[in-house]
Amino acid sequence: MAAKTPVAKAVVAKPAADPAATVAGAAATVTTALPGVPQALSARARTLAGAVRRRCADLARIESPSGDAPRLDALAEELAAGFRSTGATARREPGPAGDHLVLEWEGRDESLPHLLIVGHHDTVWPVGTLTDWPVTEQDGRLTGPGVVDMKGGLAILEGALALLADLGERPHRTVRLVVVSDEEVGSPDGRLLVERQLRGAAAVLGLEPPHPDGRLKTARRGSTRVRLTVTGREAHAGNDAQDGVSAVDELVDQLVLVRDLAGQPGTELNAGRISGGSRANVIAGRAEAELGLRFATVEAQRRTLDNLARLTALRPGARVRTEVLSSRPAWPERTGNPLLRHVRSLAAVLGQHLDGAPAGGAGDTNLPGSRGLPTLDGFGAVGAGAHARHEYIRLDQIAPRIALLAALLAVPLPRLRDRAEG
Repeated sequence: MAAKTPVAKAVVAKPAADPAATVAGAAATVTTALPGVPQALSARARTLAGAVRRRCADLARIESPSGDAPRLDALAEELAAGFRSTGATARREPGPAGDHLVLEWEGRDESLPHLLIVGHHDTVWPVGTLTDWPVTEQDGRLTGPGVVDMKGGLAILEGALALLADLGERPHRTVRLVVVSDEEVGSPDGRLLVERQLRGAAAVLGLEPPHPDGRLKTARRGSTRVRLTVTGREAHAGNDAQDGVSAVDELVDQLVLVRDLAGQPGTELNAGRISGGSRANVIAGRAEAELGLRFATVEAQRRTLDNLARLTALRPGARVRTEVLSSRPAWPERTGNPLLRHVRSLAAVLGQHLDGAPAGGAGDTNLPGSRGLPTLDGFGAVGAGAHARHEYIRLDQIAPRIALLAALLAVPLPRLRDRAEG
C-alpha cells in the first residue's frame, strides 16, 4: 500500500445572556492565545483545506470494514504517521478485531486536565465497495465510502493540528485522541479503551459528522445490539415432522413479542439480520436474529433489556437465549451546556454561526455524556448520508471546521464544571 501524504507535510444549546459580551470576551481570549487571529487562523485554514480534502480522499481509499484486522491495522499505521507529523506521540492498542490508536499532544500547560477526543477508523462498507463506488469529487462534494463517517473527521483534526504546528503553537492543554477500530459494531472492545481515558478529562469531543446543517451534537440516544438465538430440534419435515421443533417458527413468534416490547415509549427496534435453518425438508434446529435497539432514556433502556432477558420459549423443546453484543448508555441533554456556549463564542469570533442539537444515533461520546462529563460531538466533516450510498462531505465547510478545531484546541477552556479547572 502506497504511503499517503499527511496534512502537515502540505505547505485549519442555549445562548449566553449577553451574546455580544461573550463574543468580545472570546475574541480577547483567542487573540491572547493566538496573536493575529481570527483573520490569520481562518486564512491558514483555507490554505490547508486542499491538503485536508486530499487526505480525506486518500484515507477513504484505504478500505477498513469493521472486523477486518489487517486492513484496519494498515490504516491505523497510516493515521499514526500523519498525526506524528503534527507532533503527536502514538501507540497502538491491540484489539481482537484490529488495533486501536492512542495519540497525545503536549500542551502549553501540562498541569491542566487533558482534553479527550474520540474517533474511529472502521467503516460499515465491505471490501470491494470502491470498485463500483470510487471516491469522487464533483459539484462541491466529496463522495465515497466512509468519507463522512468518519475519514473526513480524522483528516480535519490532522489539519487543525498541522495548522497549530504551522503557527508554531501547541494546544493549550494536553490533547489525547483515541481512535477505535470497532465503533461501527458498538465498540465492544474500544469502549474499554475510551473509558480508561475518561479519568481526569476536562471535556470530551467527538469527531463524528455534525447534523447535516452543521450543528453539533449535544446528546445521543442509547443503543444496544442484541443477538436472539433459538435452538429447536431437527427432524425430517415430511416423515417425522411431529418429532421436530422449528427454531425458525419459534424465532418468528419471539420477534412478534419483541416488537411489542420495543413499542414502549422511548424505545425503537430494528431487526437488522435474521438467519436460520438448513433445508426446506429439514425442521430448523437453530435460528437467530440480531436486533438494534435505541433508547431515549436510561430508564427505557433498562426496562427493555430486562424484558428481553426474561424471554422464554413458547414451544416445548425450544430454547431461547438473549445476548447483549454491545451497549451504549443514553446521553441526555445538558441544561445550559457551558461547553457549547464556549464553542459557539469561538465560532462567532471566526465569523461562523454554530449551534447544537440532540442526535438520534449513538457513538463513543455516549459514555462520557451519560456520566455528566462536558461532551460535544459532531466536530467532523459537514455532510450527510452516513451508512448510505450517497455519503458525502461538503468541501466548502472543510476550512471552517479546521479553523474551529484549531481555535478550540489552542484557547483555554472556561470552567465547565465545579471540579474541573481551566
